[in-house]
Amino acid sequence: MSHFKYHIFVVLACFCSLIFAQQDSVEDTDVLALRLQNHLIQAKLDSDRGQYYSAQDNLDKALDIAENIDDKISQGKIHTKIAKVQFLVNKPDKANSSLLNAIQIQRANDDYTNLAITYNIKGVIHSTLEEYDNALEYFNSAKNLFEQVDLEAYISDVTLNEAKVYIAQNRFEEAKSELEKTMIIAKKYSQEDRLSSALIQSAKVSSALNNNETALSQVEEGLLLAQKNNILENINEAYITLSEIHEKNGDYKNSYASIKRHIQLSDSILNIKRQNLPPGMSGQYISKYKDAENAQLKAQIDEVTAESAFTRITTILSIALITILSLLTLSLYKNNNIRLNTNTMLHKKNDELIVAKEKAELASKTKANFLSTVTHELRTPLYAVTGLTNMLLDEDPKEHQIPHLKSLKFSGDYLLTFINDILQINKIEANKVELDPENFNLKNKLENVISALSNSANDQNTKIHFEYEDSLPESFIGDQLKISQILINLLGNAIKFTKDGDIWVRAYKIDDLNGEYKLRFEIEDNGIGITKEKQDHMFESFSQGSVQINRKYGGTGLGLSIVKGLIQILNGNIYLKSELGKGTTFFFEIPLKYDAEANKPVKQEVKKVNKMDTLDLSNVKILIVEDNKINQMITKKILNKMNLYCDVVDNGEAAVEQVKEETYDVVLMDIHMPGISGLEATKIIRTFDTELTIFALTAVTLEDKMHEFGEAGFNDIISKPFKQEDFETKLHAALSGEKIVSSYFS
Repeated sequence: MSHFKYHIFVVLACFCSLIFAQQDSVEDTDVLALRLQNHLIQAKLDSDRGQYYSAQDNLDKALDIAENIDDKISQGKIHTKIAKVQFLVNKPDKANSSLLNAIQIQRANDDYTNLAITYNIKGVIHSTLEEYDNALEYFNSAKNLFEQVDLEAYISDVTLNEAKVYIAQNRFEEAKSELEKTMIIAKKYSQEDRLSSALIQSAKVSSALNNNETALSQVEEGLLLAQKNNILENINEAYITLSEIHEKNGDYKNSYASIKRHIQLSDSILNIKRQNLPPGMSGQYISKYKDAENAQLKAQIDEVTAESAFTRITTILSIALITILSLLTLSLYKNNNIRLNTNTMLHKKNDELIVAKEKAELASKTKANFLSTVTHELRTPLYAVTGLTNMLLDEDPKEHQIPHLKSLKFSGDYLLTFINDILQINKIEANKVELDPENFNLKNKLENVISALSNSANDQNTKIHFEYEDSLPESFIGDQLKISQILINLLGNAIKFTKDGDIWVRAYKIDDLNGEYKLRFEIEDNGIGITKEKQDHMFESFSQGSVQINRKYGGTGLGLSIVKGLIQILNGNIYLKSELGKGTTFFFEIPLKYDAEANKPVKQEVKKVNKMDTLDLSNVKILIVEDNKINQMITKKILNKMNLYCDVVDNGEAAVEQVKEETYDVVLMDIHMPGISGLEATKIIRTFDTELTIFALTAVTLEDKMHEFGEAGFNDIISKPFKQEDFETKLHAALSGEKIVSSYFS
């Protein structure tokens, strides 16, 4: 029994020891974490006071603790802070090494917020070394990551750094745009230091663009803000900028005064920096800076001295001339006064117009970016909807599932039509729609449109009547695709709002001048009609008869707006006549040229064959770069059904490494991904492989962005969601060795 009690006692003792050991371990971890935070706080205080070597020492201690407790997030942040301090003490090589360590840790832990901060600092280092292209690449990556993690407040620092690079490259319009963004965000988040710096940089841009009054106003506003918040670096920058602006205006006295203030303040800042530089470097650093400042000061003094000598001579001459000109000045005084007031008013109005123009341009860019974002965000899930629906329909679904799948397919097609309508209106408003004239048979075209919509009319128990003037020729030259789009929209509207009724489609000639016909088309129905109040707004975007009509009949309200835009592009006009309860008639008139060669023989259509069946696909390898898991699965399944082997990666960095390690025939590259984008990844790949075929598999569709894809090195673009036959055609061209001719980059 005593042995049994002894064993129980030993077990309890071990158990208690284990508990106390675990508790000590937890307490040790908490203590280390607290010490880590204390070192970071002390490092920031040291850095703010300019005591960089003391800050470095505290950061090194913090890093040791973070590694000891395996805190990866803190390790990445500390490497970034160390790099910043190393850069401030003029050690760019060590700073770059620390940043690479930070990037590696942050990428491995998906720490996108701190990765963005690291990219921004790396961009600053490249900018300081005058490696401007590299700097802009890192700034762009930082900005994308901040947007991805919804940290708008951090973006102002990046756009400010981008603007400074653009100023260094004399790309003043681009700098102006970035500075406007900086000031908007800085005001929103009360970032006085960035707002002050942005105003000073804006003054440099305005001066370079010869807007001297605006430049002077901006730098003075930036200086006041910097003085209010005691931001020494910004105050110093403002003084040197003021000096340059005054010098450009010929005001050498104020230029001299500003450069003198700049030098005095620089001495104070240099004294602080000299105390924190290592022995041997301090004298060399200060000497170089002083030499540069003294040379600039000497140049300013020489100019002021020359000006003073010139002033003495002109003063003597002026005394003699004033006597002669005084009577003339008196007589012209009133006239000059009126002219001065008029000029002042004109300058004011001109400035207002410039501001209004800049706001309009900014609004236009914002709208284009919004449409690009919305289109991408809609097309990406739509790619999954249409892809999965088509797959399920091809895989012998059960009979009772087919109606549901067809309804899903219809909804996806409707959503895609809506997206395309929005893009069509945007292209029309931006004057980016071009005419594509060709020979066609007008009568056949009208009959085909009526035939295509006849089923919809039958569903409404509505009859369509077609009248084509006997003396009107059938063959014309024009953009038949746009004419079809107009007719489909108008006839579709008539069918939608006419039940148990009749619709008349008429075409006849108004005028004929040497083969140039002016034609009128009428689409008349005896449906519900439109009220007088609504008729004036029917051609506006998102306009419909009423909320009740929208709910009952559906539709986007974009069709008539598109119709009016297309008719204007075709140099025509459209009219409307309607009466509530009795029906509606749309008239449109367009010019068309008679086709004199209409009787030439028609080529026989060649039966289409599947080109992919003619290729040996056994050794073909394709790389899919896509971060969306559903889209990865859909694209891979489409390729597998075509008997093609493929690998999948989910980010740009992995794509670059995979292409280096493996040999691929085609790369299907998504654009918007975490980390580096598809554009950046393609640029990197092109540095070591110029022959690989790379397709942009993307939902981006705005034409004004297409040049970016060509510059990045893409062979062509496959827009999501895509048609199977278009996808196969482009893959066949790539795999068969044909020359790829992209319609986007031509």
